[in-house]
Amino acid sequence: MKKIIIIIIIIVAIVLVSGIFVYQNALKPMKTAEDKAIQMALEETEIIEAEDFHLYHGQETYYVVKGKNENGTNLYAWIPEKEGRIIVRKQSDGVSKQEAIDKLLEEKNPQEIISVRLGMEKNIPLWEIYYRSEGDLINYYYVDFKTGEWLKKIENL
Repeated sequence: MKKIIIIIIIIVAIVLVSGIFVYQNALKPMKTAEDKAIQMALEETEIIEAEDFHLYHGQETYYVVKGKNENGTNLYAWIPEKEGRIIVRKQSDGVSKQEAIDKLLEEKNPQEIISVRLGMEKNIPLWEIYYRSEGDLINYYYVDFKTGEWLKKIENL
């Protein structure tokens, strides 16, 4: 009986170690992209302290870094994955995440808002709101970062 318990413990340990290894390898490209984006933001913009990072996959892929400059002003930097210029805006120069959500709620009745993140389409900084509507349908709603106006919708996927 002791041998069976020891064998089960060894198998569980091997499965756990393997799972951790696979998980870390799966995250490696994301961590590499994050490190690259933060380094570019610190070297090529006035951001001196990076606070947040995420990827945006639209027509092109952008790295978005939130940070602060030396005066403590909150900034966003949109960094193209490939060639292109980095766009930097003060957080106060655009609508907030909550204001973008409020714009969606004026027009739609989402069942669940899954994510809200910054992105870029055709050199226009924007908020992408990913949500589910009635019937569990997937929808995307895009709000112009600067004006707070609706840009486009992708509905009922």
